[in-house]
Amino acid sequence: MKDKLNLPRGQERVLMSGNEAIAEGALQAGCLFYAGYPITPQNELIGYMSIHMFERNGVFIQAESEIAAINMVYGASAAGVRAMTSSSSPGISLKQEGISYIAGAELPAVIVNIMRAGPGLGNIWPAQSDYFQSTRGGGNGEYRCIVLAPASVQESFDIMSTSFDLADKYRIPVIVLGDGMLGQMMEPVNLKSDTMPQKFKKPWALTGCRGRKPNIVKSFYMCEGDLEKFNLKLQDKYKKIRKEEQRFEGLFLDDASIILVAYGSMSRIAKAAVKSLRSRGKKIGLIRPISLWPFPIDVFKHVSADKKRRTFLAVEMSYGQMVEDVMLAVGKGSRVEFLGRAGGGIPTEEEIIRKIAGI
Repeated sequence: MKDKLNLPRGQERVLMSGNEAIAEGALQAGCLFYAGYPITPQNELIGYMSIHMFERNGVFIQAESEIAAINMVYGASAAGVRAMTSSSSPGISLKQEGISYIAGAELPAVIVNIMRAGPGLGNIWPAQSDYFQSTRGGGNGEYRCIVLAPASVQESFDIMSTSFDLADKYRIPVIVLGDGMLGQMMEPVNLKSDTMPQKFKKPWALTGCRGRKPNIVKSFYMCEGDLEKFNLKLQDKYKKIRKEEQRFEGLFLDDASIILVAYGSMSRIAKAAVKSLRSRGKKIGLIRPISLWPFPIDVFKHVSADKKRRTFLAVEMSYGQMVEDVMLAVGKGSRVEFLGRAGGGIPTEEEIIRKIAGI
């Protein structure tokens, strides 16, 4: 792999953009099929895949549309291979019917969204306004996707192996939710993964039925009661995921009177504000949700249960989406404040500090 990347032998640390790190992480996780359609600000990802998929004996397709790309992923996943697509906000909107089909067929797939500002075509600046779309299921029906939000280029690389493993483990679409800032920024990345991709048997896959009964991959149930039974099966799976797959990073939670809540690249700015205020003796903490669904509700219950008076400040590149999950997590006993900007606006460290001063 290192030789293919033209690295000096033995060098494992390289400067990469977030988009490139996601692509390389997917390849090392065993992604063998990629279909996508270009859109800023994630084009470095599709460009990287177009070069390196063939070197890893995979298949790369620049599809004729976002709709075609997600349906190609459906077919590749049904055949049992690790499959992926990527896009940015308007393109992900076009993929929603296909994502619903993938969820309804219980197929594993990884979908990367490098968010840009909206609504509509918007602009190419960073935003976090696709939170509802990702965590609530943007297509039709009663389904969920696991949603993971990296906060650095290194984590963007690392999280891809986790994403494919979770997709295979639960037979579910996994969304990796970044934004234009994370996709474009460049940082050193250690390309030596700490964990090897897991191997999952896929007896359900459409690999030819010689010597066994044929498999059927579908999301269509016409007999009375069958679809409700299937939905109940999905709900059991989602309950298990909620219990076992919550992920977060906590900082200074034991003594904090005000706890910032931020995810993705916004959490980096929030973390800088926390460290600045801690240096002045202020008791400020941070919760960074890494899994946006399932939302890490348990850590909020834990810090809310010690009877200390705490205020939670949700900071987002939106006008208020994740904050609703924070409110649900902490319940009625804690105060929740909000700071957000959208349309490419990014809350600054100074704005966060001024907001805290007014609480």
